[in-house]
Amino acid sequence: MSDHARSTGPMLASPRRGAKIRSGGSCRSPAVRGKRRCRMHGGAPKSGAPRGNHNARKHGRFTRDAIAERKQIQALLADARKLLQEMK
Repeated sequence: MSDHARSTGPMLASPRRGAKIRSGGSCRSPAVRGKRRCRMHGGAPKSGAPRGNHNARKHGRFTRDAIAERKQIQALLADARKLLQEMK
């Protein structure tokens, strides 16, 4: 136990979860109060993109419509493969 006046118990007991560092381990910084990440990995106020940020969307590949269209195409291809197998 150290002999300095500050109490580090609450900081040492605070949750540390979620963020990964470059070496593959997990971040050892404590999470910001009320958040799931530390201040450097997304827990800081105003961190991240603003809600409704249209600048962050580049291509639309993962919109609901695009995902639904890909699923429909996959289903049609599966049916076509099944039909070809039945014809053989």
